[in-house]
Amino acid sequence: MGGAAVQAETPELVIYTYDSFVSDWGPGPAVEAAFEETCDCDLIFVGAGDGAALLARLKLEGARSDADVVLGLDTSLIATAKNTGLFAPSGVSASFDLPITWRDDVFVPYDWGYFAFVHNADLAAPSNFRDLADSDLKIIIQDPRSSTPGLGLLMWIKDAYGDDAPAIWQGLSDNVVTVTKGWSEAYGLFLEGEADMVLSYTTSPAYHLIAEEDETKAAALFDEGHYMQIEVAGTLAASDQPDLAERFLTFMISDAFQSIIPTTNWMYPAVLPEAGLPEGFSSLVTPDKALLIPPQDVPALRDAALQEWLTALSR
Repeated sequence: MGGAAVQAETPELVIYTYDSFVSDWGPGPAVEAAFEETCDCDLIFVGAGDGAALLARLKLEGARSDADVVLGLDTSLIATAKNTGLFAPSGVSASFDLPITWRDDVFVPYDWGYFAFVHNADLAAPSNFRDLADSDLKIIIQDPRSSTPGLGLLMWIKDAYGDDAPAIWQGLSDNVVTVTKGWSEAYGLFLEGEADMVLSYTTSPAYHLIAEEDETKAAALFDEGHYMQIEVAGTLAASDQPDLAERFLTFMISDAFQSIIPTTNWMYPAVLPEAGLPEGFSSLVTPDKALLIPPQDVPALRDAALQEWLTALSR
């Protein structure tokens, strides 16, 4: 009886995140263990599909959501997320190791990377979207309505090509063999040989190199530049554990958390760990040009870009 009472008094922190974060090979298990050592709490991760699906679930649940923290939104979603009124301001600040200066009073970044098409290293990869569209290569992408990489691809093409984006999508339409709901499914299909290339990240080959000692995967370097993704977390205004949630966001930018990211989430950490990056990261391609639409401008572009995508892929 007494033990049950103690257990009931242990505070719980519920974090909604994307499925790959909480997988056995993702950061979730190590992050949970590390934070619970410091918090005298029970950290509960809830996988909710891919990044864009997180926001859709929150909109559905509203202030009734069980979530205290949402981890896995990104720069393409934060303006829309703020407009829901569901998120509380954060007092967390740090000196971030990001390609841009971070200024946001709600969301805290925890990692970043560049979108890229990953392929087998022996493939003669295209060097831009026009060459890809003109080729017979088969690609797998993710749905922008449920996936942050999918939405990132929309913004990538929109930023690089502007009014020519519909023509690019029309050219790519016959290259796309599958559109998946999330990244994990897409990457798994690529590894099974279902396509020549998959939308992923420039950092993805590091996984194969470091975890599998496999040098057969590479990321195609595109000369129009690569779109950047910065992933963030934020606290729900309706959380019944606001102090604990803020503690987690502070922990998230600590060395204990950030040192987990490179070899579990296979992204660049938002704050460089004391030990630096694993050796395999030095062999990754680095885009000559970084693309990023200001987060506040994304909502106005998203609907038009989504319609261009739907129109091209429906033909």
